[in-house]
Amino acid sequence: MARVDYYNDPNAPEANSIAVAVSAFIQDDDGRILMIRRTDNDLYSIPGGQLELGETLSQAAVREVREETGMECKVSGVIGLYSNPHHVIAYDDGEVRQEFSICFRAAAIGGQLHTSDESREVLWVAPAEIAELNIHPSIQLRLQHALQQLTTPYFT
Repeated sequence: MARVDYYNDPNAPEANSIAVAVSAFIQDDDGRILMIRRTDNDLYSIPGGQLELGETLSQAAVREVREETGMECKVSGVIGLYSNPHHVIAYDDGEVRQEFSICFRAAAIGGQLHTSDESREVLWVAPAEIAELNIHPSIQLRLQHALQQLTTPYFT
C-alpha cells in the first residue's frame, strides 16, 4: 500500500484514524545504525510498524525488526513517544492516520540481513552518513534523540 507523509503541511488531509506504531533504533558494535529503505514511500527509516492485537509494544518492535531486516533484537529502553497531530500519513485506501509512535532502543542479538515486501534495502549506516540519505523529518527527529542518548524519553 502506498503512502504519503504530511509533516507540518497546512494542505494535509484531515486525519480519520490513529494507530499505535513502534520503531527500533539499533546500533552495531561500530556504532552504525540499522536502516531500511521503505517500499511504500522509498524513504530511509529505522525499522518499525504497527502494533498487532495480542502483542506488547516491545514484542511489536522485535517482530517488525525481524520482518523488515532479518535481524533479531532485544529492546532495552524507550527513546521517545511521538504524537505530532501535524504529522499525518495518507494511504491509497483513503485512510489518513495521525502519527502515534513509540521509538525503542534495541540491540541486535542475531539474524541475517534481508529485505522484505516492506524494505527494498537493509543496511548499516554510520551516523556521519545519515545526512546523505532521504529520511522523513519525523524519523530524523528519532535519530537525533537516539544519538543524543537522552536520559529521559522524549515525548510530545
